[in-house]
Amino acid sequence: MVIEWGIIGSNLVYAGCGVILALVSMMVGYKIFDFMTPFKTGQELDDNNIAIGIVVGCMFIGVGLAVGMVVGFSLI
Repeated sequence: MVIEWGIIGSNLVYAGCGVILALVSMMVGYKIFDFMTPFKTGQELDDNNIAIGIVVGCMFIGVGLAVGMVVGFSLI
């Protein structure tokens, strides 16, 4: 069994780029959400507003799934 280090290395670099893309997408999505709402999301989260926490969490899950699908489909 021969280990293809080039393929493993390129997959690791590709996965790292996918992680960076996901984090940047989540940050941009959070900033857009904060801009569109009439309240400051960070302040509401500091005040333990559970509803805002659930919405922001769902938004992060949605963006993560979307970026994960893009990264996953491009591996095929």
